[in-house]
Amino acid sequence: MSITILDMAKNARNAALQLASASLEKRNAVLLALADKLEQNQMAILEANVMDVQKAEAEGLSAPLLGRLKLNQTKCARMAEGLRSLAELPDPLGHVQYAKELSPGLNLYRVACPIGVVGVIFESRPDALIQISSLCLKSGNAVLLKGGREAMQTNEKLTELILEATSECGLPAGWCNLLHSRGDVQEMLKLHEWIDLIIPRGSNAFVRYIMQNSEIPVLGHADGLCHVYVDEYADIPQAVKLTVDSKTQNLSVCNAAETMLVHAGIAKKFLPLVKAELDKKNVELRGDVRTCTFIECMEANEEDWKTEYLDAVLSVKVVDSMQEAIEHINQYGSHHTDSILTTNADNIHTFMTLVDSADVFANCSTRFADGFLFGFGAEVGIATGKIHARGPMGMEGLCTYKYRLYGSGQTLTELNSGIIGLTHKEIDKILPV
Repeated sequence: MSITILDMAKNARNAALQLASASLEKRNAVLLALADKLEQNQMAILEANVMDVQKAEAEGLSAPLLGRLKLNQTKCARMAEGLRSLAELPDPLGHVQYAKELSPGLNLYRVACPIGVVGVIFESRPDALIQISSLCLKSGNAVLLKGGREAMQTNEKLTELILEATSECGLPAGWCNLLHSRGDVQEMLKLHEWIDLIIPRGSNAFVRYIMQNSEIPVLGHADGLCHVYVDEYADIPQAVKLTVDSKTQNLSVCNAAETMLVHAGIAKKFLPLVKAELDKKNVELRGDVRTCTFIECMEANEEDWKTEYLDAVLSVKVVDSMQEAIEHINQYGSHHTDSILTTNADNIHTFMTLVDSADVFANCSTRFADGFLFGFGAEVGIATGKIHARGPMGMEGLCTYKYRLYGSGQTLTELNSGIIGLTHKEIDKILPV
């Protein structure tokens, strides 16, 4: 008899309690053992992935999603590298964030701890399964994972290796669980007594659906409608290079640029140059009326400014000021990642202050919005909201905190009567035991 989603969640809760007290050495041991297993079983992983890809192609999966689905030796090597990098990072648990003496002998500490049991619904990238599960393990959380059905065989193989490494290192297998169907997701959304947080990765509509259909707190990782703004003070050769990389380095990822905004003062020089380079990458340009006066391109419509293409398509708009660019980004963007290309320091400061996005860059590619590149070891995703976690979400985003108060016999009666008094004095952030 197969295990129910409720049983899975209950097992995860028990495992999470054990993980919260497991030593850093044990948690790291699983990460390192899994890295070895990914390398030792690379052929089996790639064979499972080929079967997933062939099935997806036969079902007509779009090219961008196929790009996310496909694994290769480089991606496998990066998964192993990410695990080893994560193992080298400090323990996120037990970190004292705040320490204060309330009264002599009465000391308060705010201490990082795991969230508990996390449900994560993610897209067709099987390498995301390794990133998410490893971050959950390092931060002491149990996880229920639902990847895209198109990656099922790859995900099953990867989960099998995770559980093998877990067993060999003596941690409870129930910390990592793989869901298989939309029905499983519907069941998971009902389990507010057993699951502490849901993290859906996908479109805004998908995230809203999850929020409306569960009592469990939801931390949304929505789509990536990212912008590159080419300011009138941009270094033109550099701006061409950065725009091309932002759009084409990988078309099917959430931090690829989807709209380019170009200041009118530089458009005549810049647009023909960037078009020539984007033409080499077979990128279709959709421009507003003014853009079409400088270069040959399709005319954009209102829907283009709202579209995350995940394909070789880029919307282009000529703007009269940086303020107009900022207003466009805040109106149409997904609050993911936006970059200004300019040599003007004041404009950089204004752009970074006023653009309401999780990641705001200057003079670099939007493709740097990545938890691994940020030094987080990996990422659960890129949160575009403002509550709890924002931007690439690593271990800290999977932790909450609790207050620990260490006393020596104090009572509130004594405080209220003046026998003892409040000092609110800063103390060392070191727990007494």
